[in-house]
Amino acid sequence: MTTNWVLSEVPSATGLTGLTAYDLRCEHRVDPLGIGTARPRLSWRLASPTRGDRQDAFRVQVLRDGVQVWDSGWRSDRDTYVDHGGAPLTSQTDYVWQLSVRDAAGQVSSAESTFATGLFHEDEWEAHWIEHDYETDPYFEPPVDRAEPRTVRQATIAPPRYYRRSFELTQPVTRARVYATAHGLYQFSANGQRVGNDELTPGWTDYRKRVAYQTYDVTELLHEGENVIGAVLGEGWWSGYVGWDTRSHAHHYGKKPQLLAQLVVDHPDGSRTVVATDGRWVERVGPIRFADLLMGESYDARLELGDWSSPGYDASEWAPAGDLGGDVSTVIAATTDPVRVTEDVAATAVTALEPGRFVVDLGQNLAGRVRLRVRGAQAGDRIRLRHGEMLQADGELYTANLRTADATDYFVSAGGDEEFFEPIFTVHGFRYVEVDGYPGELTAEDVTGRVLHSDTPVAGRFECSDPGVNQLLSNIRWGQRGNFVSVPTDCPQRDERLGWTADAQIFLPTAAYQADVLTFFENWFADLAVAQTDEGAIPDVIPHVITGRHGTPAWADAATIVPWTLYRIYGDERVLRTAWPVMRRWVDYVHRANPDLIWRNRTSGHYGDWLQVGVQTDRDVLATAYFARSVEFTAATARVLGLADEAAAYGELRDKIAAAFVAEFVDAEGKVRGETQTGYLLPLAFGLLPEQAEQAVVKHLIADLESRGRSLTTGFAGVALLCPILTKYGYAELAYDLLHDDRYPSWGYSIKHGATTIWERWDGWTEENGFGPVAMNSFNHYSLGSVGEWLYGDVAGISQSPESIGFRDLVIKPRPGGRLNWAEASYDTPTGRVTTRWQQSDGTLTLDVTIPPGADATIHIPTTNPEATKESGHPLTQAKDVTVLDSTPDTTICRTGSGTYHFTTPA
Repeated sequence: MTTNWVLSEVPSATGLTGLTAYDLRCEHRVDPLGIGTARPRLSWRLASPTRGDRQDAFRVQVLRDGVQVWDSGWRSDRDTYVDHGGAPLTSQTDYVWQLSVRDAAGQVSSAESTFATGLFHEDEWEAHWIEHDYETDPYFEPPVDRAEPRTVRQATIAPPRYYRRSFELTQPVTRARVYATAHGLYQFSANGQRVGNDELTPGWTDYRKRVAYQTYDVTELLHEGENVIGAVLGEGWWSGYVGWDTRSHAHHYGKKPQLLAQLVVDHPDGSRTVVATDGRWVERVGPIRFADLLMGESYDARLELGDWSSPGYDASEWAPAGDLGGDVSTVIAATTDPVRVTEDVAATAVTALEPGRFVVDLGQNLAGRVRLRVRGAQAGDRIRLRHGEMLQADGELYTANLRTADATDYFVSAGGDEEFFEPIFTVHGFRYVEVDGYPGELTAEDVTGRVLHSDTPVAGRFECSDPGVNQLLSNIRWGQRGNFVSVPTDCPQRDERLGWTADAQIFLPTAAYQADVLTFFENWFADLAVAQTDEGAIPDVIPHVITGRHGTPAWADAATIVPWTLYRIYGDERVLRTAWPVMRRWVDYVHRANPDLIWRNRTSGHYGDWLQVGVQTDRDVLATAYFARSVEFTAATARVLGLADEAAAYGELRDKIAAAFVAEFVDAEGKVRGETQTGYLLPLAFGLLPEQAEQAVVKHLIADLESRGRSLTTGFAGVALLCPILTKYGYAELAYDLLHDDRYPSWGYSIKHGATTIWERWDGWTEENGFGPVAMNSFNHYSLGSVGEWLYGDVAGISQSPESIGFRDLVIKPRPGGRLNWAEASYDTPTGRVTTRWQQSDGTLTLDVTIPPGADATIHIPTTNPEATKESGHPLTQAKDVTVLDSTPDTTICRTGSGTYHFTTPA
């Protein structure tokens, strides 16, 4: 069974004898197969039981078949990454890389990992795209009755196709790899066994420009004699329903799914056998009657094909596949981990509505599918599964907010004593599932929720003494999981599921505290880059479908905010090198349209502070603030890349925009036009104000909050800024009041009413009005959960200095307050794991901190009893391995290297 989404193990300090490298990665992935670059980046993390320990030098050696192909030599360097510096690697090759690290005392430890290259050149592909040929296939509709009453939209969906190819191997197998992709979705098999555990492959990219292929090791599945490889092929994002398109069928990229696959088998004598998709493959339909990401899936067990991908199977009645030729110009190696099933969720309750019809509660809103056990059914019995996030007052499933997404699966029994149904080419957003037509009594053990999302490595954990805050963090985490399904989507349940750019850039800092999302966002940003218009505008959604809007403030600014944020967090300069042309073209586009530096022209959809509550933030204020932000990050990128002239020019432009902002929008009393919370937050957070004006603006922000009974009005653009800005300017207790608030609108309000994910709207459901507008009312979103950055960065106190890259210069500054007695967090930085825990009890405040080797930290030790501290004297002045930088009655600031530290102050 699958396991929970939890932090990986770090070498225990008690079991270490010295500096130890762990979590070795190639291209930011563990033991990847099929990388697409001949000069990959190799990286690692560090742990040590010794205070002040750090990496004095490292050495990397890359080997092929035991023969060294590159030796970096010993490098006196603190970096925990290096680019392969030898001759370019060869394609379709396995490599081992060995790492040695040396500490300051000269002690050396070693570790090793592996990776394999993919197909570097188009001429290495022998495969052709194949598809179903309607003219030659006599089994388009099997000669049985259609048992499922399809909806209008489901009726337009063709059955997935089953493809197979039988071949002989006359020699033993030493190595066998499959390189596979699809226009659509595929699941691969070899000799009767499923290959890999990836789901919804190849994932969603802009198929017009980029189609990712996956690489699988099938060495253990093949043998001398007859072998069979095969695949099931569905529509997916390629030709299925995407977004709110209400046409009879979507076909955004193509009309029929297509398969591309190449098996490469190496033999002991050095020879190679290649089996690739072409006209020699055969295909037919099978038990899956239709499958669509939004509409659902239907499976008729009476039509099962037996061991269709095994040797000895009679496929004489299968039809030849259509051969489309070998154009692989858009095919690229996958760069990020795919969607997988990461957890199984047991049902918590089953309610019988009438004989044979039940509502099952999984206790958790999630994105995924159901695995149903069926007992006692007769052949031809049909079971329908409908999915929803909420229940109506009468206990019936609430589905109005799904809009045109049917989200309905069907299973037709073959009459077995015990059967299992689990769809493979659909995903639903749901907590509840209605099971209709089930024979006998349905039990909780018969229904399992299978959680699907991009398998980004877990990077962070937060917990505190308040169950409500822990539930909030859980809701944020589940919202991230449910919406990171190949791309960062805006909801997993209704007919949308699009990669809205503002949602992604606003939530990115929170997402990165919880998971390693570098390759996930790099992959998505590559589609943003190819979607940029010739003028430089960025579409509202990436991959670009459905909407015709380009250049919306805060949305299109993902072009600069995402790459700069990724660089700051992960320290990989290649992100900026790749993004630089996109960033520059974007800010130049806005500048050309707005030479007076107030962004009024070419604002496209201009959604403002989306879903704010009862107020209207001035749209010119929001747009111009984001214009300044994008130019700031573009200037910073130019500095990193050594582009001095561009850095100076964009830096000057940013200062001029800030001055124009103040002149246009900020009056002499510090009021910002529109006088909304977000209107005040943006210039404070983006540094647009003269220092002497900041406090006046803060005063008006506080006054607005107080006038509303300490209640927020912020929408998507402002919510992430609210608590951090309040904390920065000395109002942490007000931020805590917002955190603990359970009145509408607040995070606590949804939790009080049973939320297990972040709602899209503050008024998704209210006591006064019930469900919010069905036109847009997701109960699984993430944007309003961007407060998670504050929980990690301020409450637990894990952040980095403004000049730091990759958390090398940590700032540990926890903010005890509110109803919390303690809080703790862990976060896997690129260097290693940092942990904090603070607790107030028995008249003292304790702070425990672990800093990974290679990082330094400025630690702010708070006390809630300044008078007691003043009388007793601060104990830190005598602390070992700690340099005190400053000490006041309420805070002591000190400097440390790596290691674990324990501080105690009067509380």
